[in-house]
Amino acid sequence: MHELSIAMSIIDVVAEEAARQQARVDAVHLKVGVLSGVVADALQFSYEMACRDTPLQGSRLVIEEIPIVVFCSRCQVERTLESMQLFCCPECGTPSGDLRHGKELEVVALEIQ
Repeated sequence: MHELSIAMSIIDVVAEEAARQQARVDAVHLKVGVLSGVVADALQFSYEMACRDTPLQGSRLVIEEIPIVVFCSRCQVERTLESMQLFCCPECGTPSGDLRHGKELEVVALEIQ
């Protein structure tokens, strides 16, 4: 379960920032792409476990799942894919490997006091 090591890394980075700001963390906001290889529920569980006995104990992990978005060369626009199995524009059917979103794994915000 690599989600536990990811959760521990998030906690390390966030705890360092909280100490720098002399603040208490209420929530950590995270963007997780569908193609990131991270299972959101497993990360949530791992985060809660890893927070025990740390300055982040009691904080929430708020996960926003990011869909797969590709750029369609025929339509000249970004399109959200309906499936991970078919990397084709859902409007015109043109295959696309120009991935714009879906692999994210980033802390985007902290709620602190």
